[in-house]
Amino acid sequence: MAPAGAFRHLTLALGAAVAALGSLLFIAWKIYFRGTGTGASWAGWWERELRELREQQSRDPPDGTLDWRQVLILGLDGAGKSSVLHYICSETAKERIAPTQGFNSAQLYTERLEMDLLEVGGSQNLRAYWPHYLSQAHVLVFVVDSVDRSRLLTARQELHALLAEEPRLPLVVLANKQDKSDALSVAELHDELALHTLSGQREFFLLPTSATWASLSTATSVLRVKSLLVTLLSQP
Repeated sequence: MAPAGAFRHLTLALGAAVAALGSLLFIAWKIYFRGTGTGASWAGWWERELRELREQQSRDPPDGTLDWRQVLILGLDGAGKSSVLHYICSETAKERIAPTQGFNSAQLYTERLEMDLLEVGGSQNLRAYWPHYLSQAHVLVFVVDSVDRSRLLTARQELHALLAEEPRLPLVVLANKQDKSDALSVAELHDELALHTLSGQREFFLLPTSATWASLSTATSVLRVKSLLVTLLSQP
């Protein structure tokens, strides 16, 4: 009987061979698929390739020195922060985005800027750490669930506690989930969050958003937030 070690080495060798064969078949399939040159499938594949290339270029740093800026994204758990972060950085559809247990981060690059987007989870045990991240931030994005009426008071209290820590930090409030039929309007959220009490010295914006792929081409698109952030952070 062959020793156990021999069987193990044989299994590993067979596994590697199968993986290599699978890779070769996949490459051959792509070459054949490209070679057909006809049909909607080829056009769809090419469009996906171009889209992925454009998205990669938006994430990769260009040559030269860039100004570093940090965007801090906060809000109660379930407000949609992770979805906002995803669609700021990518226009790729995603059916489900897992809630943030700690923090998420992503980088975007423009001609002049390196933007570091940092999202910190919004569960009750994490909110105590929020103020520690304010000192490095150049803009605060606060995401509010426009449907969650029961926690609007909590959202208001948490937001104003943050603003008291940094009186001059620019603020972008996102009235998220505007695609829901029972969402509060921007005007209603302005009142509920007591935004009329903010100091006139602070740059402040309140935007309606729907952090979904289907909403990217609508008036509540997260892409508007991306454009606003680039404009704010490009100021001298």
